[in-house]
Amino acid sequence: MAVVTKVEHQSVEERAAKGRACREQSPRSGHKAWAPATDRPDPVALLEEQNLTRDQDLVPVRHGRMLVSPFTFYRGAARIMAADLKDTPRAGLVSQLCGDAHLSNFGVFASPERTLLFDLNDFDETLPGPFEYDVKRMAASFTIAARNNAFTADEVRDVTLAAVRSYREAMADFARMRTLDIWYARLSEEQLLEAVDLAVRSQKGKALKKAQRGAEAARRNVDKARTRDSLHALSKLAELVDGQYRIVSQPPIVVPLRELESAYGMSAEEAGPALREQLRAYRATLPADRRRLLERFEVVDVARKVVGVGSVGTRAFIVLLQGRDQQDPLFLQVKEATRSVLEDHLPKSRYRQPGERVVQGQRMMQAASDIFLGWTKGVQDNRYLYWRQLRDMKGSAVVEGMKPLAMRFYADACGWTLARAHARSGDPVAIDAYLGKGDTFDRSITDFSQRYAVQNDRDYEAFAEAVRSGRLEAADAV
Repeated sequence: MAVVTKVEHQSVEERAAKGRACREQSPRSGHKAWAPATDRPDPVALLEEQNLTRDQDLVPVRHGRMLVSPFTFYRGAARIMAADLKDTPRAGLVSQLCGDAHLSNFGVFASPERTLLFDLNDFDETLPGPFEYDVKRMAASFTIAARNNAFTADEVRDVTLAAVRSYREAMADFARMRTLDIWYARLSEEQLLEAVDLAVRSQKGKALKKAQRGAEAARRNVDKARTRDSLHALSKLAELVDGQYRIVSQPPIVVPLRELESAYGMSAEEAGPALREQLRAYRATLPADRRRLLERFEVVDVARKVVGVGSVGTRAFIVLLQGRDQQDPLFLQVKEATRSVLEDHLPKSRYRQPGERVVQGQRMMQAASDIFLGWTKGVQDNRYLYWRQLRDMKGSAVVEGMKPLAMRFYADACGWTLARAHARSGDPVAIDAYLGKGDTFDRSITDFSQRYAVQNDRDYEAFAEAVRSGRLEAADAV
């Protein structure tokens, strides 16, 4: 028998009153003056625990990528921050969380209508929870990235404030919108570039020339994203052998399945039937029209492919499929889904398996999601996967090269996008009423971010010392 959930519908006034009442439980000024808990766990030990279930030959690669800078360390330290956030104030207003909303987890990709959109693009840690968690993860990432780029103290503060202010002001707009208008809201390529032009026109003198160069770089990145599709991936990742395409071996980043027998204890003869069964199970999670579309493609080759920073070591594969002929490729990415790092401190996911948790969270938060987004259980016990296209006009900003003006603009875009994602699943009226019209919340989160950046530096140094001492092994960053 289906469980019927009773949905309570409150008036706008009641929802706003609820948000204002939350200020008593968690004053907006209470988010500042953060300090680590006295019983704070060893950050290196938290990373070591994560490594236990990861492919051991890739763990040094993960460490090498995190060792590059305090910023790359922060990108891989979602579990550490989740442990810190559990002790921070909460207003009691829940939204679907990205769970890892740092600034490098935003980017452009193609909608099903082939329009480029700017949105969140990583949902490995997604889970319902306090909206402040995502805001703090995002804001602290801007502080850390700005410090990494050698901004002045004032520039660091301005960039962080811009991100939080954009979130608060966007939430105020969403609070006044009709429900369907929130659902259809999106940040398109045209809107993004129009905003870039507006930012450029506001500059003068030398700043204007710098802004113009930044705008040109933004347009090049958008144009480059349009070329990043499966046909482009075919030219970069595959080669013709005896008249048949196969994925090129580029260890340790790309290793075809034919070379991974020792790692997964499965021969090539066993891998074929297992893959076909996985594909059937994955297709079953897609809508009927997408299943029919996918059935027009056949599997050609499979490889393990390392991605990201925090995800390194979790199992990730690419699957090359072929449609009408060799010039009709489709690359799918298959990523392992584990428990969200937030599940250590928040109620566990309602979904039985982590792959579905990721997919459903992504569909809830994104303005438009990949048409091939689905999930399966892995061949081995306690392994869960989700599937999507490898490249569908995906593009991301080069954060390490950003100047202050460009990062402030990017902060505006990320803040708006995160607010829109939270407004889809949470209550924008209540959240807006809690945030208020002033900048109290903005300044409190900025203060938190500055303090957390200092702690992140300390954690990075402890991590680097663990590598130097031999406690952890790190490969050169690849």
